[in-house]
Amino acid sequence: MAETPGVVRITDVAALAGVSPSTVSKALNDTGSLRPATRARVREAAERLGFVPDATARSLSARRSFTVGLLSTDSAGRFSLPVVLGAENALVGGQISALLATARHDPVREQHHVRSLVARRVDGIIVTGRTVDPRPPIHVPMPVVYAFAPSQDPDDASVVPDDAAGMRAVVAHLLSLGRRRIAYVGGRGDQLASTVRHDALVDALGEHGLQRAGDPLYGEWSERWGRLAVDLLLGDHRPGDPPPFDAVAFASDQLARGGCDRLRDRGIRVPEDVAVTGYDDWDVMALASRPPLTTVDPQLERLGQRAAELLLAAIDGHPSHGVETSPPRLVVRASTMGDG
Repeated sequence: MAETPGVVRITDVAALAGVSPSTVSKALNDTGSLRPATRARVREAAERLGFVPDATARSLSARRSFTVGLLSTDSAGRFSLPVVLGAENALVGGQISALLATARHDPVREQHHVRSLVARRVDGIIVTGRTVDPRPPIHVPMPVVYAFAPSQDPDDASVVPDDAAGMRAVVAHLLSLGRRRIAYVGGRGDQLASTVRHDALVDALGEHGLQRAGDPLYGEWSERWGRLAVDLLLGDHRPGDPPPFDAVAFASDQLARGGCDRLRDRGIRVPEDVAVTGYDDWDVMALASRPPLTTVDPQLERLGQRAAELLLAAIDGHPSHGVETSPPRLVVRASTMGDG
């Protein structure tokens, strides 16, 4: 049978680089004991010729599939999608393909996907979810890293957003603006996203000899609860009187957007009378709010990239253990600084 015209063979790369075909294989698969200059020369030759390695041969040679499973339990994708995108960027850089499976918060569906990924002999799995609350681990014969939603097993490798650092940044920003009476509105009180952010706020204020304004309020993660919480904070406040707080730290952008609307309804200016902060830097909420929200970006793509780096290291025989926190970033907008 005649060879397909234009197909670049490993022997062509070897001839151009001046090495044997076996050396080309070792150089492109990062195996064997070769000098860095030899590896570089082979890779340059392969790139010049447009050589595409045979995926099946590569897998058999390295005893790997060069695929990784990305298992998400988040049906909406609000938090898991940026984590997955960040992980995929890192995997592509390592010449690894990703297989995405969404469990939609259904344990039966999750087990089906886990079995399928194992059957496909993926080299490892990244598990992500829709909350930062610890989740049951999966048990598979390959490395696993948990991203955003950590494993309940403290020995597993997990990467989570540093919510405490994010809220400390919020408090530092508000204090720098002269705000001293800071109230807190959270989402569900049984979720770590609410309680960790609240505790960090209280601790940060305490370091400056200050206390939180009023009691913490917890409810659903919605604009509706944000509006209702403002009414509860204001109590019988009358228009024209100074409010009992000069800032409100909301635990999410949804809450903060609703809160801004209700403060405006009650005749209170944001940020002149009350500064408002959100959390998560969700553009749909943060930029649509009036005024746009100062908030915390948990940098979820960066978190996903870090999870992929840990997984690749584990696949290469260097596993990590325990929980690693990923740093957030404060994004300052008009809800605390005004138009200027």
